[in-house]
Amino acid sequence: MKVLFVLTSHDKLGSTGHKTGFWLEEFAAPYYALKDAGAMITLASPAGGQPPLDPKSDEPAAQTSATERFRQDTEAQAALASTVPLKQVSATDFDAVFYPGGHGPLWDLANDPNSIALLEAFERANKPLALVCHAPGALINVRAADGQPLVAGRHVTGFSNSEEAAVGLTTVVPFLIEDEFMRLGAHYEKAPDWQVHVVTDGRLITGQNPASSEGVAQALLSMLANQEK
Repeated sequence: MKVLFVLTSHDKLGSTGHKTGFWLEEFAAPYYALKDAGAMITLASPAGGQPPLDPKSDEPAAQTSATERFRQDTEAQAALASTVPLKQVSATDFDAVFYPGGHGPLWDLANDPNSIALLEAFERANKPLALVCHAPGALINVRAADGQPLVAGRHVTGFSNSEEAAVGLTTVVPFLIEDEFMRLGAHYEKAPDWQVHVVTDGRLITGQNPASSEGVAQALLSMLANQEK
């Protein structure tokens, strides 16, 4: 079982002067859920090397058992510091792909041609795609084989408008996932703010928020286990 993780390389939170990047818990919880189940994990990002960490995900209130485990795991830290440039990876080498969130993906992965091509390759090969929180924003320019938006007619979720308003970034982000998915013809679903919500549609798995990262990983594991039967 080989799983590719794709992380953002973007570290600027719009024009606010603040930093962003990937959300630590959304990386750590799925990383260990998959690794403990025997997955061989490769980490990649558009620029390669160390992806930027959203500083807010490093604050005490955002810590979990998975993030604490990561802080003691020098092997995982070394892997994260040396992610493979996205242009060097191929969907043929992996059984599934996972995208952790954080606000960064809204700026780079949503428009990155290598990410778009990679997601399309996984989809064409009928391999699972799993994305959580803001990472589903990476799907907005991905096309299905018929040329239509990949999310058109699909049941999906992602960080909601009300959650974006709660963190005060509605006018900072380049687009709102909920609005964009609905514009593209997706069946967008959401739970109340900050509650676990995971949606599976075919081989596409999406999670609404940080609380959903473990659930997305478990859904991905179940899907991979069923494939092996």
